[in-house]
Amino acid sequence: MANHDALLNSAHAANLALMQHGLVILTWGNVSVIDRAAALVAIKPSGIPYADLTPTDMVLVDLDGNVVTGRRRPSSDLATHLALYRAFPNIGGVAHTHSPFATAFAQARRELPCLGTTHADQFHGAVPLTRALTAAELAGDYETNTGLVIAETFRDLDPDATPGVLVRSHGPFTWGPDAAAAVINSVVLEAVAAMACRTLNLAPEAAPIDEALRRRHFERKHGAQATYGQAPAAAQLRSQITVPPAPPGSSS
Repeated sequence: MANHDALLNSAHAANLALMQHGLVILTWGNVSVIDRAAALVAIKPSGIPYADLTPTDMVLVDLDGNVVTGRRRPSSDLATHLALYRAFPNIGGVAHTHSPFATAFAQARRELPCLGTTHADQFHGAVPLTRALTAAELAGDYETNTGLVIAETFRDLDPDATPGVLVRSHGPFTWGPDAAAAVINSVVLEAVAAMACRTLNLAPEAAPIDEALRRRHFERKHGAQATYGQAPAAAQLRSQITVPPAPPGSSS
C-alpha cells in the first residue's frame, strides 16, 4: 500500500501544481502518473474542483483502465493518457490543460513555431498540431483515438525531445519522465505560446529561430553535454513544483 500512497500523492501534488501555476480553472485539465513496474496509473477524478482534491480522491487504475482503488470516477481523459503511456515508453507522467494561449493555437489549428531561445530551451522545434479525427474516430472510442492521433503525430518525431502536442481544436497535452516534469512542460508550453502570440501580433511574418541557435539552446539544457545549472536541469525544475500538504484544518 505504501507504493500506492506514493503514486496517489504524486498525482495529487502534480494536479495542485497545475492550479498553482494558473493553468487550470474550474475542473478543466488533469495529470496522471504511471508506475510501470506495478502497471498502475494514478489520475485526477472526473469533475472534482482542484481546491477540493485530496490524495485519497486520486483514482488508481490498471493499464486497461479498470479502477484498482478509489471512490471516484477517473478523469474522462483517462483513455488518452493510457494510449500515450503505451505509445511513449519513456514517459512517466502526462498533463492536460486548457491553458489560454496554448489552446488558442490548438483552436487556430496552428502548430506552435519555435520563434526564439526560450522555446528552444524546452522543446526541440515546433510543438506539433494533430490532424483532425475522422467521423468514425469521433463516433468510436473518442478518448483513446485522441491518444492514438497524438502518437501518429509523433511517428517521425522524438516525444522525449518535444514533450508536448496541440490537439486540433481541443488543447495541449504534455508529458515527461514523471508527473512533475509533465507539469513543468505545461507551464513552459503556455509561456512560450503566450510569447509566440505576442510576437506574431507584432510581426506576423516572424520566422522560426535559426536551426543552429535552436540546437545550441536545447543541447545546453538537455542530454549528456548539458551545461545549464548545478544539476540535471530537469531535476532542478521538478523541485520547483513540489506542493507541500495543506496544514491540518486548512480550507484550501
